[in-house]
Amino acid sequence: MMSSVAIWSRNKCITSPNMRKATPSQVAIAQSKRTLVCFESQFDHSSVRGYVLDVGPQFFLMAVVSDRIWFDGFECFRVGDVRDLRPDPHRAFVESALQIRGEQIPAKPPISVASIEELLLSASQEFPLVVVHCEEVDPDVCWIGRILSVKRGRLSLLGISPEAEWHEKPEIYRLDQVTRVSFGGDYEAALHLVGGDPK
Repeated sequence: MMSSVAIWSRNKCITSPNMRKATPSQVAIAQSKRTLVCFESQFDHSSVRGYVLDVGPQFFLMAVVSDRIWFDGFECFRVGDVRDLRPDPHRAFVESALQIRGEQIPAKPPISVASIEELLLSASQEFPLVVVHCEEVDPDVCWIGRILSVKRGRLSLLGISPEAEWHEKPEIYRLDQVTRVSFGGDYEAALHLVGGDPK
């Protein structure tokens, strides 16, 4: 029988298959207590580690701690997609490393999680690139770029390639298929450094 005890593997918090769905109250408590938490998404079996900064009716905002133990931008997950949300069992080590490195929990950026529309629009105003995931459609693909508009249940995004080249035309995505939104991470920053703003 497989154990339900979390183990440490390559700086990741790995869990067993016996995972429980997170509740909005659990996420809200993690925010109020400023607890370093880890969890898995139902679409991705690798763990996520970080601090919850804000909670909305559907999405919550968190400051992500990377596997290399530093802060790496922000991600917004749907509460209903989160599994096995709990205090990080290695938080003493992680928080000590962050403190020694001079890393502090980032202040909440002016991002609204009141709705998916407000989330995307506020993210696009604060960050040059936004990462959009539609994991129910394709869990292995994400789209990175500049949000051009959010209206009538659709998102218009001008994409940027892994070579930091801007696409010529925007793509349209359905808002009800968006499962996760990321911004402010090292990878997006590198893309913007090389690709700049779209012409």
